[in-house]
Amino acid sequence: MENQRSTSGAGAAFAAVTVLFFAWGFITSMVDPLVAAVKGIFTLTTFEANAATFAFFIAYGVASFPAAALLARFKSIPTILLALCMMIAGCLVMLVAANLAVFNLVLVGLFILASGITVLQVAANPLAAALGDPKGSHMRLVLSQTFNSLGTFLGPLIGAHLFLAGVEVKGGTALTPEVRAQALAGIDSAYLWIAGLIAALAVFFFVSRRVVTEAAPASPPAANILGAFASKWALFGGLAIFLYVGAEVSIGTQMALFLNSDGIWGLSDAPFHVPLLGYAMGSDGVHGVSLQEAGKAVAFYWGGAMVGRAVGSALLARFNAARLLTLFTAIAAAMCLYVFTVGGVTAGFVALCIGLFNSIMFPVIFTLTLERSSASEAATSGLLCFSIIGGAFLPLLTGKVSDLHGYSFSLIVPAICYAVLCMFAISAGKARVVRAEGEMASIH
Repeated sequence: MENQRSTSGAGAAFAAVTVLFFAWGFITSMVDPLVAAVKGIFTLTTFEANAATFAFFIAYGVASFPAAALLARFKSIPTILLALCMMIAGCLVMLVAANLAVFNLVLVGLFILASGITVLQVAANPLAAALGDPKGSHMRLVLSQTFNSLGTFLGPLIGAHLFLAGVEVKGGTALTPEVRAQALAGIDSAYLWIAGLIAALAVFFFVSRRVVTEAAPASPPAANILGAFASKWALFGGLAIFLYVGAEVSIGTQMALFLNSDGIWGLSDAPFHVPLLGYAMGSDGVHGVSLQEAGKAVAFYWGGAMVGRAVGSALLARFNAARLLTLFTAIAAAMCLYVFTVGGVTAGFVALCIGLFNSIMFPVIFTLTLERSSASEAATSGLLCFSIIGGAFLPLLTGKVSDLHGYSFSLIVPAICYAVLCMFAISAGKARVVRAEGEMASIH
């Protein structure tokens, strides 16, 4: 009976933590239509517009290690509640930025918001892996990431509707004051609602605190966070996360601009003939794909990750995680190379499908690294979340390549990232396991 109550409590706690995964997925994917919007609102190059992505993801480099120290000192619940308060503060700064139409203030708001998400991830990723049967940590983290992907699917759809109505960024086009005001008002509305939802989530999690606390494993003494730098596998896993997030974000943040370009879908009605995709994009009756329509299509890039994680959590219950990661990274690299070498209308569909193979990468890299790292779980988790700064730097590089050579050519950057990730997966399959999957919960 006691074991049954323990299992039930762990399940309820896992459900509460999974709500957090959904929330930060939704907020993070809103950056994609935001980049396209600010490019037009403030008349920026692709490289300059990606400063929004940089401001968001550089927060992982600044906040990850302090977050890991907080987690070791104060445990999961206080750390998570602090993270949610930081996220609300970031949303409020975004409201001021939209009302004053100041791009630099947008960057500040995104940085604060992402700092809160960073603290949330450092606390929630290992917690999700630890809640329940230790042998199911890979599957459990992928399942949580599935709900994260549901958030990332909805974010671009809502963001494109609010931010991109009438906005165009092709050469020779200019935004009218009315369209600019409408886009800024959309940003204002979006982050007002997000602030309210996060506040509701904080209340929900505060109410659920006892369930999570009772089910969570005991926290270790404060760890030496810098100890992760002494572990070869913690460093290798950090590089893998850096490249994975950089590749995924590089593709996602410029996807709307890529699909809207004349060489892909800008002069084609082909996407509107694909049943579900065409319905979601909602043709405006004008030939070709507008920026707003392309922005809505980005949801399918993130939706592919959602489907892939749902399928992947089942596959990981039956197949070796390192081998599955090898297969998925190899396919993603090949798809990027297709876009790079072939281009055209079909390249748009191929690019959207890359999300399907991104699906299991983050959670599997995370757990494979925890298993092989000789550093503590808190230190390794801190380094892995720090490495999400790849989402700050690689999109800048991809944006510069886009400005110089075009959107299709720029996918050579993520193609190289996926090739290195394939090598990581192969190496992980051969490496000695320091911390078995079933032991991770006992260390957290």
